[in-house]
Amino acid sequence: MKTLSTYKITCCCMLILFSACKKSEFLNAKPDQNLVVPTTIEELQALLDNDQVMNGTGNFGVMPAFGEVGADNYYVNDDLLNSYVDPLGRKTYTWQKELYAGEEIVDWDFPYRSIFYCNEVLEGLKKINPDNSKLEAYNNAKGSALFHRAHMYYQLAQIFAPGYDAATAITDLGIPLRELADIGEKINRSTLAETYTQITNDLKESISLLPITPLYKTRPSKPAAYALLARAYQTMEDYEKSFAYADSCLQLKNDLIDFNTVDTNSVLPFPRFNAEVILHSVMITSDIVVVSGLASVDSNLYSSYSIDDLRRPCYFIDAASGGSLATGMIFRGTYDGSPYYFAGLATDEVYLIRAETAARMGDVTSAMKDLNTLMSARWRAGTFVPFTAADANDALHQILVERRKELLFRGTRWTDLRRLNKDPQFESTSYRLVAGQTYSIPPNDPRYVYPIPDNVISFNPGMIQNSR
Repeated sequence: MKTLSTYKITCCCMLILFSACKKSEFLNAKPDQNLVVPTTIEELQALLDNDQVMNGTGNFGVMPAFGEVGADNYYVNDDLLNSYVDPLGRKTYTWQKELYAGEEIVDWDFPYRSIFYCNEVLEGLKKINPDNSKLEAYNNAKGSALFHRAHMYYQLAQIFAPGYDAATAITDLGIPLRELADIGEKINRSTLAETYTQITNDLKESISLLPITPLYKTRPSKPAAYALLARAYQTMEDYEKSFAYADSCLQLKNDLIDFNTVDTNSVLPFPRFNAEVILHSVMITSDIVVVSGLASVDSNLYSSYSIDDLRRPCYFIDAASGGSLATGMIFRGTYDGSPYYFAGLATDEVYLIRAETAARMGDVTSAMKDLNTLMSARWRAGTFVPFTAADANDALHQILVERRKELLFRGTRWTDLRRLNKDPQFESTSYRLVAGQTYSIPPNDPRYVYPIPDNVISFNPGMIQNSR
């Protein structure tokens, strides 16, 4: 556990940095410049060890939930939608063009708050010339700040920027890139190419600075940097680089849970910081899908699991048995050990990235080997029959099916829909039925990009809003 002294330093730093800022105002307000700021490596590391801000542990989360709310993993019954979900949640659920009405948009605020912490740490470290006894701690703090900043930029780009297209990335609008700890700075949007260059450069720089095994799973590590690079390059459709970074990650960390050992009698069968977790992060709390008990798992998705596929009993429980207001089946397979949704990095995803990218490069043998390694840890003992593929495209189809079934409710589905919808063989239209009315979002619809919050546009008059 983190020491009490570290906790005290973190609390003091939080008060110092944000005592003048409300949650909804921190991007637009300047803190008192006369306040003392952290100056030692230990104090700067304590900022990064504030896992509520950097990882989202506790009651609020930090990774954007908008994507999960808009994804096709679930539905909400009309009576629950009307009785328990706020207007923003209802509009997001049905993919309305006009979403905001002056609400605080924490899916934007929380990640940028974390980025502020990272920039504060990086600026502080520039003023320190560590001796050999402090070099490891210095490198860990710098590498962690670079990693967390890249992670937040990546998450923001999945919500507030369009899907990556190499042909248009130099002109498509990305997200604002903050590299200074000045929350009063006027900001503009980068291009999408600049956004992803910032993400990948930060991660590449962090690799040599981070340890292979972190002290806590809320801290970044070399495997975490490799895993996030693999995810980023997969999103960019640079499959050779994605494969290489996934492979580098799995060379260092490749643990898988044998689902035959999971206690399905437990309401929440997966403990926090379990063997597959590379970096622990939590999704922002939403009153419609995260923690709410309102979301019923899509019935077709649930039915797609084989009776001997242990993800079925491990991931799902009957709503009544789980104490939920929903009907049908609800999700309980989070790796947070609580009702909150895990949205970090784990080895199962990295196996799937390496499998998918191998298939896309035509290496069927490697692709199916990775898929079978993962699936053999998911099937009831004595029942698993290895998957086979006729060709690379067949392998790709099978891998994407299992990816959907493995990674649901982790915040990855929205990104998958955006990237896969560009390929006619994988495109899909999502539907909602609410009060007898059908709502839909077709492939490549502009509503796959959320609007930037109104208060951010107001504070930065030259910033271009996303068109929906």
